[in-house]
Amino acid sequence: MAKLAFLGLGLMGTPMATRLLEAGHDITVWNRTSAKTRPLVDQGASAASSPAEAVAGADAAITMVATPQALEQVLFDDDGVLGALTPGQRLIDMSTVGPEMIRSVATRLPSHVTLIDAPVRGGIPEAIAGRLLIYVGASQEAFDFAQPLLASLGTPHHVGGPGAGAATKIVVNLILGVTITALGEALALGDTLGLDRRTLLDILAESPIGSTARSKRANVESGTYPPGFKLRLALKDLRLVTEPTAQPRQDLRLAAATCSWLEQAAQAGADDLDYSAVVATILAASTGSSPEPS
Repeated sequence: MAKLAFLGLGLMGTPMATRLLEAGHDITVWNRTSAKTRPLVDQGASAASSPAEAVAGADAAITMVATPQALEQVLFDDDGVLGALTPGQRLIDMSTVGPEMIRSVATRLPSHVTLIDAPVRGGIPEAIAGRLLIYVGASQEAFDFAQPLLASLGTPHHVGGPGAGAATKIVVNLILGVTITALGEALALGDTLGLDRRTLLDILAESPIGSTARSKRANVESGTYPPGFKLRLALKDLRLVTEPTAQPRQDLRLAAATCSWLEQAAQAGADDLDYSAVVATILAASTGSSPEPS
């Protein structure tokens, strides 16, 4: 078993840290809001008062934060991870921050620390059940170290060298965003053509976007969108794809359109709802009404 630091106890980080603790690892946790460490401490974890304190003596430090800005603070603030890392330690970033941020982190880490980028695909149910898909960018040696740890969380896929995990994740999230907006536009078109919504959802469940139609059907039919993967995070991920500085030579028109729909949904107040709330925005736009997802 390993001695691990886990930094970032949000909706995803808490069940992930819990699974590592249940697997028998020695876990020290840190979160910006310290009260969120209490459930893990009650189960046997230790709590640290700073990122630097959390990683002291750990075999590996795992970061799971929401944005590139949050990762910057956790790693490079005065009490951040950077100043406490020692030779032989590994830093495993499981956040979705994009390849540009991973490259920036890699250039600033000391050469004696191994960086592994390992963002995840899946929501809260998958995190709780240990069914996440994990895209690992690392050398073979680093992957061999990380794989047994990450197996407690889901299925690690070695997708290439350092940075490949972050790159793979934004490609996957592009498909995720395009698919949910395609569902919304398909339903809006069906309404315009006078099709029965329930029948159309039955048909779409057997189409190329079938898994999305099936998994989000209850949300669409009820008009309620409890957060599994928050829309504001989906929008952040699409911006990692569409920002000109990130992909300066790419003409990603579907990504741009998806980002536009997500921005409109966020402006309508869906930030903290499930990302599928964008369907309500698309349906409302097709009728000229105001979306009221909840």
